[in-house]
Amino acid sequence: METYKTFEDYFSHFNEDVIEKLEQIRIDIKKEIPEVEECIKYAMPTFIFHKKNLIHFASYKNHIGIYPGPEAITFYEKELSNYKTSKGAIQIPLEEDVPLDLIKKIVQHGKERILKTTKTTNK
Repeated sequence: METYKTFEDYFSHFNEDVIEKLEQIRIDIKKEIPEVEECIKYAMPTFIFHKKNLIHFASYKNHIGIYPGPEAITFYEKELSNYKTSKGAIQIPLEEDVPLDLIKKIVQHGKERILKTTKTTNK
């Protein structure tokens, strides 16, 4: 398994078309939730929010995998019906456009879930 240190390092292993899709996912998530942090976890680009995993994404031979966790897959089941999904993953075929609006909704949902489960103190 490759060891990547940054999103750029990860992206550099793909062709221009794939890099463009990965960058668009990255840009749109950062626009949607500017306070996210970038890191590499499980050898994939990952966004964290309040020190918790918000979403992972990665490119494969025939698809881009989006990993928002099982709760988001269940919540957006109808909107994801055109994609292959599993317990916590969405597969977007490389020949298709990335559903950026749906990804933005999924990360907002994830942000809300994290905020609900994160204990805050009012000091």
